[in-house]
Amino acid sequence: MQKFTVHTGVAVPLDSANIDTDQIIPKQFLLAVDRNGFGDHLFHDWRYLDDEETKPNPEFNLNKKEYAGATILVARDNFGNGSSREHAPWALMGFGFRAVIAPSFADIFYNNSLGNGLLPLKLTADEVDQIFKVLNEKPGTKITISLEDMTVECDSLNFKFDLDPFRRHCMLEGLDAISLTMQHEKEISDYEKAMPSWRAKGTF
Repeated sequence: MQKFTVHTGVAVPLDSANIDTDQIIPKQFLLAVDRNGFGDHLFHDWRYLDDEETKPNPEFNLNKKEYAGATILVARDNFGNGSSREHAPWALMGFGFRAVIAPSFADIFYNNSLGNGLLPLKLTADEVDQIFKVLNEKPGTKITISLEDMTVECDSLNFKFDLDPFRRHCMLEGLDAISLTMQHEKEISDYEKAMPSWRAKGTF
């Protein structure tokens, strides 16, 4: 998992609440179990005017030149509600996003994102309103997120945010569930070596 320390990137506003996982990555694209390729179909129903994805919707912000290369998404309440699929953060990350800023997130999406290296950053509704105002007045504005200092900077705005200390540690160090387990590789190996010979490995 990629480390997240300090990141600066173009922020794209998506001024909608209750954006669900079916909107983030529609079900017809969930044909793979690895995380590759989903970014191509991110927000399919909004980004394209046809099913074949040959006609980009010029009104959708991700298709506008001022937001080209955006790596930070700003949205409204209850982002990521719906199914428990990990494909939603995979699609966002596959497109190039490193963080999503919103007043609130669906719990499963929130945990899936942190487990995959996408930062779901909570600010108050008023703070998000202020960021939307800047982004609408100055399209292409960059935001700087420091997980080290727990701050968000957008133009003249500067906000603090909170994150569970363990989750913060994992993001800073790039530790997913497998990486955390492998930190105890020696202890696991020693335990397996100490198992009775009559008990086959991997059985209980």
